[in-house]
Amino acid sequence: MIVETKTRDNVFVKLKVSVQFHILERSIYEAFYKLENPHEQITAFIFDVVRAEVPKMKLDDVFERKDDIAIAIRRELEEAMNDYGYGIVKALVTDIDPDPEVKHAMNKINAAERRKIAAEYEGEAERIRIVAKAKAEAESKRLQGQGIADQRREIAKGLEESVEVLNQVGINSQEASALIVVTQHYDTMQSMGENSNSNLILLPNSPTAGSDMLSQMVTSFAASQQLGEEMKKKTPQQEKVKERIPGAYD
Repeated sequence: MIVETKTRDNVFVKLKVSVQFHILERSIYEAFYKLENPHEQITAFIFDVVRAEVPKMKLDDVFERKDDIAIAIRRELEEAMNDYGYGIVKALVTDIDPDPEVKHAMNKINAAERRKIAAEYEGEAERIRIVAKAKAEAESKRLQGQGIADQRREIAKGLEESVEVLNQVGINSQEASALIVVTQHYDTMQSMGENSNSNLILLPNSPTAGSDMLSQMVTSFAASQQLGEEMKKKTPQQEKVKERIPGAYD
């Protein structure tokens, strides 16, 4: 039988209830004479129990507690029908059917909840990808910086060795440094010229250009060295100022 009622959250719902019953052997007389229409009586009790129990529950609770509703139906029927010679074997709530609009809304809520969970998982996956990418880039930059540092260290060692070799043949440090810079200059020009897609701006390359560049660099290095030595020297006047003002000219 189908029983229509309303839940606590004002949703109309139809419950399909099935009841199995039999006549008690010891109460055949009562079953025959006391009750004229047992089906109608049982139906009335079922309607009464369902409409008393379901309005206490929300729609979600009706689905979750349908067994409790069936137990309540069986309990009430046994108390009422035993006096009429009928025993209740089983009471089942076999179907719960809300209004179609309510079912549609419930499906939408469920779909929205699942989309929300999916979005959360996608966001977490994207966060993990971003973090992993950032870590990889950081490691790449660290290794790149380490490589550049090692390269510069080796270049510095090579320059130091070159200066020592030139010093051994009578070329002083300023001339050696200038010669190395000029050599690197021409090496750079050669490297750029090997690439067909590069634009190369040539400095004056007359027969005396290299000599002039070398002379200018030697003069510049010598002047820098002389200036540094002069700045280290203190004049008598500066010594007097330092005695009166500690820390001056340091």
